[in-house]
Amino acid sequence: MPVRKIQVGQVWRMEGTGDDYLVTKLYTEALATFVILRKAGSESENKVRVRVERVPDGQNIPGFAYAQEADKF
Repeated sequence: MPVRKIQVGQVWRMEGTGDDYLVTKLYTEALATFVILRKAGSESENKVRVRVERVPDGQNIPGFAYAQEADKF
């Protein structure tokens, strides 16, 4: 599910596992935008770096769904 703009502090749910990830950093490298995600509640686990997709409705993180609009959150 795309959002208009990805921001630090947003929570995204990994598709397949259902784990929640927090956006901790957002940066641009050359012509691409990347996010650094950290598993919610697990500061010791490795961070995940994912390239942001640009879609007609805004931005999307492939393999993740925006969790803050989900009923379970």
